[in-house]
Amino acid sequence: MKFSFKISLSIIILLSISRFIPHPPNFTSLLALSFYVPAIFGVKYIIILILSFALTDLIIGFHNTVLFTWGSVVLIGILSRLFFDSLEKRILGSLIGALIFFIITNFGVWTLGSYGYTFDGLIICYTLALPFFAYSLISTLFFSAIFEFIYKFISSKSKIV
Repeated sequence: MKFSFKISLSIIILLSISRFIPHPPNFTSLLALSFYVPAIFGVKYIIILILSFALTDLIIGFHNTVLFTWGSVVLIGILSRLFFDSLEKRILGSLIGALIFFIITNFGVWTLGSYGYTFDGLIICYTLALPFFAYSLISTLFFSAIFEFIYKFISSKSKIV
């Protein structure tokens, strides 16, 4: 399994910057990167996304739901190839990725027991997470637009050469 050093380093830098600069909660490039990187460069780059996450978590701090967070990144990456045929599918796929992240990570939060192990507790957990989901959706659209622009620019340049 061969990785491009420049691509891998770019992923680590992009994810790190978006996690370290001050931002609203859940407003990072993570979900868009989790979708676009494996879709464009292949699923082998999911490991680079997880490595980026691990490196930044070393500084930010690990949490009890890390397996749910990283697991959702892996699932989004694996599913990304199913949505790469057109611009509309890519945007839809990235937003579905945000939904997958929301469902899996908040289920992880609920499993910690803070909301009680009841159906009502599960509903409360997801309801209280809705503002964070809004930030996730907005950031996913924002960074997806940036990645689309970069993807189109690079694609057009490679066709010319």
